[in-house]
Amino acid sequence: MAPAIDISGVSVRFMSERAAVTALEDVSFTVDQAGFLTLLGPSGCGKSTLLRVVADIITPSSGQVRVLGGTADAARRQREIGFVFQDATLLPWRNVIDNVRLPLQIGGNPRKGARSPEELLKLVGLAGWERAFPHELSGGMRQRVSIARALLGDPKILLMDEPFGALDEITRDRLNDELLQIWRETGTTILFVTHAIHEAAYLGQRVMVLAARPGRVREIVPVDLPEPRQLAMRDTAEFGALAGRLRTVLENC
Repeated sequence: MAPAIDISGVSVRFMSERAAVTALEDVSFTVDQAGFLTLLGPSGCGKSTLLRVVADIITPSSGQVRVLGGTADAARRQREIGFVFQDATLLPWRNVIDNVRLPLQIGGNPRKGARSPEELLKLVGLAGWERAFPHELSGGMRQRVSIARALLGDPKILLMDEPFGALDEITRDRLNDELLQIWRETGTTILFVTHAIHEAAYLGQRVMVLAARPGRVREIVPVDLPEPRQLAMRDTAEFGALAGRLRTVLENC
């Protein structure tokens, strides 16, 4: 079975007002189908750029991008990719259910067997909030709506660009657990960007640490934690050792 994501020798360069900038340099990695890879690194290391390369929003300057065995362009056109941004980007004049339905109105009917907007809201824990408007929701609830919208149409890959970074720690921990449950239920491949070491270790099957200027793979660290994950494991010596290793890799970037 081909990997869900296969990146080989990808570099991204662009011109700023003053000089040429290399955002990514010779990046290579794979993500298995139904896998969960977290991207960890300092600001400016190209994490968001890398997500946009996979999503076919940015064309790499060199290298090869394969998504679900084909091109990123084909995966995008077939609506196999969902994207969750740091900001929920909900339309304030639309209620929750209509925000989730928005991709249907833009891109047409979902594939056969895909979950309905109502089913997705139940999946993310927002059943009963269909008629609420964004200003009536907490930050965590708005991100749940964003995740439901990204899952509309049953995409095989979910790209998440630091979606919980602006939330308080308690809400963030709760959403981490809910995301893992969604991942297990849907079998979606997830590529997740974060600045938080503990979040990267807790969520990912592997953690890819990126170094900055230019963005490049510093190390891919396997995560050997029992499943299903539980927040209490963050207090164990094993988790502490993993977090310490990731911190050391980051400090040496």
